[in-house]
Amino acid sequence: MISARGTKIPSMRDEIEGFILTGGRSRRMGTDKSQLLFQGQRFVERIAAELFPVTTSVKLVGDNSTASQLKLQTAPDIYSQWGALGGVHAALSACSSSWALIVACDFPFVTSELFQKLASLRGDFEAVAPIQADGLPQPLCPLYRIQPCLKLADELIKSDERKPIALLQSLRTRWVQFSELSQLAGAKNFFNNINTPEVYAGLREKGAGIDDVTMN
Repeated sequence: MISARGTKIPSMRDEIEGFILTGGRSRRMGTDKSQLLFQGQRFVERIAAELFPVTTSVKLVGDNSTASQLKLQTAPDIYSQWGALGGVHAALSACSSSWALIVACDFPFVTSELFQKLASLRGDFEAVAPIQADGLPQPLCPLYRIQPCLKLADELIKSDERKPIALLQSLRTRWVQFSELSQLAGAKNFFNNINTPEVYAGLREKGAGIDDVTMN
């Protein structure tokens, strides 16, 4: 967009970079969750497709063999084996835009409409994070303003903190109530994370579009 003075006004897509956390050990699933299939697509491939309407860049956080196949870049861990907060820190460190939209790889039901809604609520906040239908905050689908989030994430890790909810609770976070999201298509499934073989098998049995994979 161009202003009346002829200067370019940053769009939402220019201000946000997308990141998918793929570096977990997947202990409960027993196989790489990012490689599970949903409607013919890997989880990570589907999430990336839903991120692109709100960003021009999507990176995978952690080692992932799919990155080159999908023509996506990777963001290396700085604090390896530091759990979800380590992944968030890696994403924040690799972000060159004002905001990072960070999503866990086991949320195959997220949509671009969800991301657009969250992004529209940034305002002067330092983070935007959704509340699930059960009233619990969801720390693995938020937007973070790089400043001051990167510095604070680093401080928390150095204090031995590992949970990203601690970061959100330390920021001026815009908590988005589920009632603000419930009218979006597919809202009831947004935060259904697929993290065990039983959950994954159950979705296949219900005909939810989950394709068969070999569980290790």
